[in-house]
Parts: sequence; C-alpha cells; structure tokens
Amino acid sequence: MLWNEPNNLSHWDFELDPDWRRYAELVRLAGQAIRAERPGLTRVLGGTSPIDASFFELLGRHGALEEVDAVAIHGFPLDWNHWQLREWPARLAEITGAVRHPVWISEVGVSSFGAEEVQDWGLGRTAELLVGRAPRIHWYSLFDLPRAWPATTRHREAEGSSYYRHFYMGLVREDGTPKLALRRFAEWAPALGICQWFHFEDPRLDAGLRWLRELGVKHVRTGLSWADSYRPGWEAWFDRQMSALEPFEVTVTFCFTPEHRGLRPHHTSPPQDPAEYADFCARMVRRYG
Repeated sequence: MLWNEPNNLSHWDFELDPDWRRYAELVRLAGQAIRAERPGLTRVLGGTSPIDASFFELLGRHGALEEVDAVAIHGFPLDWNHWQLREWPARLAEITGAVRHPVWISEVGVSSFGAEEVQDWGLGRTAELLVGRAPRIHWYSLFDLPRAWPATTRHREAEGSSYYRHFYMGLVREDGTPKLALRRFAEWAPALGICQWFHFEDPRLDAGLRWLRELGVKHVRTGLSWADSYRPGWEAWFDRQMSALEPFEVTVTFCFTPEHRGLRPHHTSPPQDPAEYADFCARMVRRYG
C-alpha cells in the first residue's frame, strides 16, 4: 500500500502539494518500481480518509491510478465521520462507481471511548453491512494505543475528544485484557482482517501474534516506515516484524517521509525526490516480497 490517508492533513502535507500532483508522481514511480521488482504483486493506493470520489477522480487525471491494482478507503462513522453507520454501503458504492479498481476497506473501526457496548454493537453492525461487499476489510485495530504514546496527528489536544478516541480503537486494552467486542470479532474472522500498526521495536508484537492466531485472523495490515529505515537497528526490527507476520496474508503500508528527505522536516511532507520513496518500496519488496 502506497502511503496512508493521503487526503488527510494529518498524514500528507497538502499545503506543499495542493493539487496532489506530487503524491500522484510518488504513486506512479513507486507502482512502477514494485511492478518491476515483482510483477503481479497487488499495489494498493493509500487508504483514503475522508471517503471522497472526487479525490480518486483527481488522482486519475494525474495518472496515479495507472500504476495501482486496487484502491482503499477508511471510515469511522461512530467516531470521526459526519455520516451514519448505515450509510456504509452507499459510501462504498460511491467509490466503486468512480474507479475501475477493486475497492478495499483498509481501516474501519469503532472506539470504546464512551462505552465498550457501543464498540461491541458497532463491530457487529459494521460486519453485517460490509462483509461480502469488499474484497478486503481490515478492522482497526487489535490493540488500544498506549496512553504514553502520541497519536499520529498534528492537532493533538486541540481536537478535544476526537484526539482521545485514537487511544480506544483496539479490541484489547492497554493492559492486555480483552474488551467485549473481541468475542464478536472472532465470530466474523477471517472475513474481517486486522489493521495493526506495530511501532518501531514494538513490545506488543509477540502478544499481537498470539491474539491474531487465537482470533483466526487471515489478513493483516501493518506498515514499514521509510523514516524508520534511517534508525539504528532498523534492519533487525523490520526482519523480525516481517518474519513474525509470515503466516498471514500481509498488506504492508509504505509511508512516512524521513525528516531530512522531505520538503519540510516532517513525516507528512512530500519527499524532495519521489524516486527515493520508490526505491525504498522496491527494496522492501525485494527483501520481503
């Protein structure tokens, strides 16, 4: 998967790329590089949030969709989006009608911020609405985000409760105990996959593997950070993570610009040279594909 939520200000600096031409070039070059390295490997456009058919039409005009095999969308109507849960099929149909590609749902979830019962009900209703309608669905996420870690966002506490909902999206609490919705998820696996971002040298990796196996998960989405590839020990961590996930069908998201390679020193910045991102993608496919 090429980037994550490129139409979301928290993940792509579109002040530096107001018409997404830089992002489109990044996708084209990375898609070409991956195809050259491993023909037939599915290349997915970074999962978009918000769901917006006009964004795909824009990228199509820029030629970005020529080098991907699927596109993806994200939706969180009970937490962040300004539409109702029952609208999911219509939102999905909006995108399937706008592109010729298969449409994946690479993140869908419900937080337990207000009540675990809300998440439990929301998971079941989401599955009823979506299973069988999309070729790949990843529930976000397995683990709650530890409170000591920052949510990947520029707005932080300025978002109010929206910021804190990031920390309650998991099926398993920070202390390792299961929530109500965990049992309901197991009823829908493997039709539902899991999106779980494992951070650099994440201490939760082994516990995550145990839960994924116990839940009967088949499809896992995670990420390899281009920025992390400049950290000391990155090869050992990447190797450990990808080796551990080998039993699953893995969607790997390549994202996050190294600060010294961006137009601005920030992980959301368009890179100075998109060919460097394409080279990172090719190297990762060569190593793990």
